[in-house]
Amino acid sequence: MATVSETHIENRERIQPNDTNNYGGAHGGNIMRWMDEVGALSAMRHAGETCVTAHVNDLDFKRPIPQGDTCVITAYAYATGQTSIRVRLQAFHESPRTGDREQTTNSHFVFVAVDDDGKPTPVPELTVESERCEQLQQEALAGEQRE
Repeated sequence: MATVSETHIENRERIQPNDTNNYGGAHGGNIMRWMDEVGALSAMRHAGETCVTAHVNDLDFKRPIPQGDTCVITAYAYATGQTSIRVRLQAFHESPRTGDREQTTNSHFVFVAVDDDGKPTPVPELTVESERCEQLQQEALAGEQRE
């Protein structure tokens, strides 16, 4: 069984000119792609199998990430089904000079583990190993209900 903390992944992307929209902020499609990629890695870390995206809950862009700054994507698995893994994903605007962060996007993705033939395959239960991980799980579940 994998644990919540073992599925935690964080990745950074520097917002380059080709990542921006007409207003000089990160293009929402790029942010969603990065969230999908990092979320799949988190799900695969738990499942030990290839995982594909099955569902994306609301994806709200609260504020832009300007060109030259950093987009930080965090992900962790917080619940499982028979073949599915639910992953909380957040995007942050981060200043590369100071490290100051501000959340820009929040979502919950569902991934399905698949075998070599592309058929759904069972995943292990997720273990919540600490108070902090219990808190993360509860925050993710509460966030699902609000969306």
